[in-house]
Amino acid sequence: MKISLDWLRDYVKADLPTPELLERLTMIGLVAENAEEKGGDTVFEVETYANRPDTLGHLGIAREVAAMLGERPVEKTWPVDELPVTIADLTDVQIYDEALCPRYCAMLVKGVEVGPSPDWLCRRIEAMGLRPINNVVDVSNYVLFATAQPLHAFDFAKLRGGRIIVRKALKGETLKTLEGSTIELTPDMLVIADEAGPVALAGVMGGEEAGVTETTQDVFIESACFDPVSVRLTAKKTGLSTDASYRFERGSDIAFPPRAALMAASLLCRFGGKAARGILDVYPKPRKPKSVVLRHRRISDLLGVDVPEDRVLRILEDLGFRVEESRKGVWRAEVPSFRVDIEREADLIEEVARFYGYDKIPGEMTPLASFEPPVNKKREKVQKLRQVLLHQGLDEVINFSFSDPEKESVVASGREPIAIRNPISSRSASLRTSLVMGLLENVAWNLNRGLEGVHIFEFGNIYFRKDEAHLEQFTLGLLSTGLLGRPHWQTRAGETDFFVLKGAVEALMSALRYEPFSFADDAHPFFEEGASLALVYKGESVGRLGVVKKALRELCSLEGTVYAAEINLAGLLEKQPKAFRFTPVAKFPGVSRDLSFLADRDLSYQDIRTVVAKLSVPFLEGFELTDRFTGPSIPGDKVSLSIRFRYRNPKRTLLAEEVDKAQQDIIGRLKAALNIQPRKGGKIDN
Repeated sequence: MKISLDWLRDYVKADLPTPELLERLTMIGLVAENAEEKGGDTVFEVETYANRPDTLGHLGIAREVAAMLGERPVEKTWPVDELPVTIADLTDVQIYDEALCPRYCAMLVKGVEVGPSPDWLCRRIEAMGLRPINNVVDVSNYVLFATAQPLHAFDFAKLRGGRIIVRKALKGETLKTLEGSTIELTPDMLVIADEAGPVALAGVMGGEEAGVTETTQDVFIESACFDPVSVRLTAKKTGLSTDASYRFERGSDIAFPPRAALMAASLLCRFGGKAARGILDVYPKPRKPKSVVLRHRRISDLLGVDVPEDRVLRILEDLGFRVEESRKGVWRAEVPSFRVDIEREADLIEEVARFYGYDKIPGEMTPLASFEPPVNKKREKVQKLRQVLLHQGLDEVINFSFSDPEKESVVASGREPIAIRNPISSRSASLRTSLVMGLLENVAWNLNRGLEGVHIFEFGNIYFRKDEAHLEQFTLGLLSTGLLGRPHWQTRAGETDFFVLKGAVEALMSALRYEPFSFADDAHPFFEEGASLALVYKGESVGRLGVVKKALRELCSLEGTVYAAEINLAGLLEKQPKAFRFTPVAKFPGVSRDLSFLADRDLSYQDIRTVVAKLSVPFLEGFELTDRFTGPSIPGDKVSLSIRFRYRNPKRTLLAEEVDKAQQDIIGRLKAALNIQPRKGGKIDN
């Protein structure tokens, strides 16, 4: 931001030598440099910050200099020559989108003689690096660089219907700008329109049709506040970046538009014009002043130095804050409307530090009392899951939360995605509703670089809309494809399969004692039909796993079979796990018996587990599937299964007869419930 020293002195007595002034500005965080002489004036550059739009004008810099010098900026008056008629009798303003235009002010100056600007105004404009155009345009620029409030001037005679409508553009509308280019407008752009169509792009640039020319006599002055995000998106989409859009994008002072309009009207009255009485101020939802609590002890905690109370109060009051003491050592500071960067207590402490002097703050570590960090059970559980999955041979990845809306439509997660108002690109225009797409992109990236197998997991949030609310859900995603393990000269790496992923899910459920859990057939858009399961705990589905469907694999140019899982950790970790029980080391030997039998091919191991779990078999310690076989010796509709049952008596050695009886009970129940056929020689005593 270019600052004219002569212009600055209109607001504050800055009688310091220029080098000292620049040095002191730098010490309060406004880096000033590149001072040069221009026609008896000194112009220098001040580095401004995105969160300090108030410093994009001479008035804002003057406030800082005045606070630095312990003074108050000069309050200038702006008298106008008024007509007997009121502005409300001549024109009207309507706002159709209050969110994008919370305030719109207007004044009307009639009988203006458009022509060259006086010398003093030309010097001000040239100091900013601009070329004077005419007195009306130059007044608009003067107010902008003086106060950081953008204005726009319309030829009132060219406003069809004599009124202004602030609305979104209609599909198919166009606007010819002051630069002469024609812009195709889209329905997400805010425009300033008359009764016939758009006459300006709100906060960015005016249109040629209602622009001020040498024949203009009546000037309609616009001084408004526009939504920063809307202005930035419009400027980016149209490729137009102006001094006005630069300021609106960073947030303008919503309290200042009436004063800026009055300032412009007063200057135009010097050129022969007279203003209609009053000002149109459309402000549907006035904002309440923001206030922040400041504690004196917190200042010393953060800065490491004790700043006297009276010094704190003087600094804040010099900067325009209204401070009231709530109780001893605690104040409530009302934030001035032009300080859009002040949100919390630390921001106020930063203001104190700037003007107290960074050089007075000791360069040492602030002493802190030691304390025990609170126990975060969720973090402990996630860390345990991480270790389990790493031991299962999976690697952790971290992906961005942004996603491509086109890919989201193919993913079809069943959740409504949340669009980002200000995306960094069209391919990152929404928040992800699933972790699976990001994991697939990880796979494609790694396979394209020579890996033959990828086995990964990710902890992260997914985002979706539900009943007008924006929700986020902590989720675990897993994926496995390709070869397992690294190549070795002794053994040949095998392909991963569904049971590798299923085993990893079982391991993490067991590690956190979320037992008993089960799997159930469940179709889902992620997975191929008939190749997906739901993970069920306490009667509720907490996750899904299966073979990723072909359409998703093709989206990432993947040819091989990919297995994936997604688990709702937000819901799972809230559930009560199985109580921890200590079991001493067994003193007596156990007995294992293998049972081999033929079963229907569509019979799942889950069905067998359910039947056996319902039995009250004495001394049964556990059981697991040890073999599954199909082949020419097995009927086509059957499958051979082998299950090992383990028995143990904690008080004595079991007798063979006791184990035989228990085994026969199990065989009988499985025959009755599942129609199994024991194979000859299937019983082996170990």
